[in-house]
Amino acid sequence: MKNSIQAVLSIGLVALLIFSCGEKEEQVFDGKISISGEFENAPGGQLLISEYNNDRIEVLDTIDRNSDGGFSYELSLDTPNFYELDLFGEKTVRLALYDEDVQIKYDFQSEELEISGSKDSQLMQKIDELTAQYQEEGNALNTEFYDAMAEKNQEKIQSIQEKAMELELDHAERIKGAIAEMEGSFAALAGLGMLNPRTDFNYLDSVVVELGNKYPDMKLINSWKQELEELRALSIGQPAPEISLPNPQGETVNLSDLRGKYVLVDFWAGWCKPCRDENPNVVRLYNKYKDEGFEVFGVSLDRTREMWVKAIEEDGLEWTQVSDLKYFNSEAAATYQINAIPATYMIDPEGNILAKDLRGKSLERKLEELFD
Repeated sequence: MKNSIQAVLSIGLVALLIFSCGEKEEQVFDGKISISGEFENAPGGQLLISEYNNDRIEVLDTIDRNSDGGFSYELSLDTPNFYELDLFGEKTVRLALYDEDVQIKYDFQSEELEISGSKDSQLMQKIDELTAQYQEEGNALNTEFYDAMAEKNQEKIQSIQEKAMELELDHAERIKGAIAEMEGSFAALAGLGMLNPRTDFNYLDSVVVELGNKYPDMKLINSWKQELEELRALSIGQPAPEISLPNPQGETVNLSDLRGKYVLVDFWAGWCKPCRDENPNVVRLYNKYKDEGFEVFGVSLDRTREMWVKAIEEDGLEWTQVSDLKYFNSEAAATYQINAIPATYMIDPEGNILAKDLRGKSLERKLEELFD
């Protein structure tokens, strides 16, 4: 269908060139667009339009309904941006708007939404659909997780945690697929927020650079650039920052002392249950690959030496352990921008960052890839 439309447009353009000699009038965007809508089974209440302003949403205006129950509103804008329509407190519709009018139809009974006119808004709708699907699947896993916690079924808990990690990875790939089909639309920014900058830095960076070239004045793109610049030093392929901290015996140990091996820098703590739950998996993989060039460099965010050492002994952690016992104020945690644990970095033999946040099955797969 798309090719047929393009063919018709091409024929029409040729005919115009053959049968006219006048100067072509170029359409210039005047900075104003129309937002209109029709509703079925609508409740009473107010229509609100809000604008995204970097990290917050600001209400711009209230919108009056027409005599037929729909609405029409003129919006002035000078750069592309994201907007929200609050439909009587019952439904929120996100829009990606710039130089195209947009029409909305919504049935409050069937919950069917139709967006037309603005191609960018239609593309963003795909992102919203994928996100809703991800949230639904995630909520189902949360329910399973709490049931497993109530049953104290450790095996089931670990299985659900691994499913959650797989779900996050699958969602990221779906979002990337949707962005690939957007052909440079700024609506892609709505999808970037669904990705993890720690693990998808290079992808995010490439998309933001491309969009920045196309929309140089868009504030949200410049905010993304600033955020990514702060993360660049810890992106995959960059040299891993040095860590020099005391071990349990009080001797200063350097991460660089393990150069020449694949090193998992493991941020953990004795008080962190998810960390302790993961330790048996790391112990198993360490024993399997330690003679082939795999090492672990444990960085504890404990507060006391007693809790730290006790956890090392109880979990049978035989690899290098360091800590300054400063909790999340640890020098190493600040350097590696750690705000939650467990968190890991895989370092290659040359001392460069190879991967991030590997644990469970993802850690096992990476080690199989490296050594098997």
